[in-house]
Amino acid sequence: MNLNKKTVRDVDVRGKRVLVRVDFNVPLDEKGTVTDDTRIVGALPTIKHLINEQARVILCSHLGRPKGKREPKYSLQPVAKRLGELLGAKVQFVGDCIGPEVEQAVGNLGAGEVLLLENVRFYAEEEKNDPDFARKLASLADVYVNDAFGTAHRAHASTEGVAHHLPAVAGFLIEAEIKSLGALLDPEHPFAAVIGGAKVSDKLVVLQKLLDKVDVLAIGGGMANTFLRALGYQTGKSLVQEEMIPAAEDLITRAREAGKELLLPLDVAVGNFFMADADKRIVPVNEIPEDWLVLDIGPMTVKRYAEAIKKARMVFWNGPMGVAEWPQFALGTLGMAEALSESDAFTVVGGGDSVAAVERTGLAGKMDHVSTGGGASLEFLEGKELPGISCLLDA
Repeated sequence: MNLNKKTVRDVDVRGKRVLVRVDFNVPLDEKGTVTDDTRIVGALPTIKHLINEQARVILCSHLGRPKGKREPKYSLQPVAKRLGELLGAKVQFVGDCIGPEVEQAVGNLGAGEVLLLENVRFYAEEEKNDPDFARKLASLADVYVNDAFGTAHRAHASTEGVAHHLPAVAGFLIEAEIKSLGALLDPEHPFAAVIGGAKVSDKLVVLQKLLDKVDVLAIGGGMANTFLRALGYQTGKSLVQEEMIPAAEDLITRAREAGKELLLPLDVAVGNFFMADADKRIVPVNEIPEDWLVLDIGPMTVKRYAEAIKKARMVFWNGPMGVAEWPQFALGTLGMAEALSESDAFTVVGGGDSVAAVERTGLAGKMDHVSTGGGASLEFLEGKELPGISCLLDA
């Protein structure tokens, strides 16, 4: 995949209708109020550039998983309101994304004005990348800009299909993602990666790819239990993927043979139940009680991983170190956020839960790059083709 792509800077948009695929898949409360506008804020530089250039800005996005049906709780109308507040300007909204009503709203759009279309996933054709649906979306505009990195690994009508009908370029958010994640493909050394999350199966390919590039690979979260079992430790009632133990053994062997440091927990926080208010103990990994569950990495492990981060010139972090949504089992994840924030390295954070952790601690601004795409950032690092990027014009 050629990563050198044309951006919105490289095309003349003055007075033109510009269809922008954004990622406005944001959480809403029961009153329909946006509770976290991080993704909306991420799209502002591209939208403001287009407004300044006097383009007619048509935004499209998905929200939630309505499965091809019109569901009011997944309407983007509240997002239009929040975007308007952030821009300090009125954002028009239309209750569909194709058809006569939309065509009329686009026709009435003035230079420098913004229109948000209704959820593209109200149509099953969106996720099927239906050519006719993509053509109808594309017919609304003269230029297409993709700025939704979080869905760039999906070949949907609004992320890939429309690019067959219009000049297609990257927005500033996708440009930043390509630049920062691209740097990890040819890293400065020492390069450390900290990988967490529940399942080895979800991260196996990226672990294998990273092992070729890193000097240190530190593992936490539920998936660390499978590695501990591969080393012969008992893990009580913890989540373990039995079928992945051979793969974990193989990674441990490969790391040893390649002279790479594979760091696994030295101590863990265990709970007597899988509950936020479970009794908690810190134990060494060789003393996990048989009726307890590993729910976080322990303080000795946090210290060891933080030392590895301190020595690195580049760090990539993806996935929580424990059940980070429960305060008493979030200390490992928060420890990683603090270690990265204090590091002099080029730091990249990717993946929903680790991103949420750095946002929650207020440390996101101290990272060099916080990726907006969980699955997309992992597939990028696995070296996979991302349809939403490969369809854009090469620079």
